[in-house]
Amino acid sequence: MAGTKIAGVDVLLEVMIAGQPKILGGQSGATLNRGTSLLEVTSKDSQGWEESVAGIKNFSIDCEGFLVEDDAALDYLEGAWLNGTAITAQLALPSGKKYSGSVLIEDFPTEFPQDDAVSFSLSLKGTGVLTITP
Repeated sequence: MAGTKIAGVDVLLEVMIAGQPKILGGQSGATLNRGTSLLEVTSKDSQGWEESVAGIKNFSIDCEGFLVEDDAALDYLEGAWLNGTAITAQLALPSGKKYSGSVLIEDFPTEFPQDDAVSFSLSLKGTGVLTITP
């Protein structure tokens, strides 16, 4: 039986502030990147084929959106970036499923164009385990 398809607009990036999830206002898109470092283990008896084994895992979250002044989550992110502190971020699906983990802010540009809305981009690099809550 096929599951329910979901619209991207219904998936929200949230940051934990004092133990409570706070939606990042103005977001227009987000991407959860997951990867595995592959360790090359080719030997002379591999019959001329490269062999690999899975190494450590990693994750990151990229987000973009439109600047919303006085947004508590955005203000919290700016403080975390200034102080270089890890925060907890999560992507929340409508079903209640969540992808969450501790992250550091890797990149956080804001654009101020003359002929368009003010926008931001956000790159969060996971530090530790990505937790998947069904």
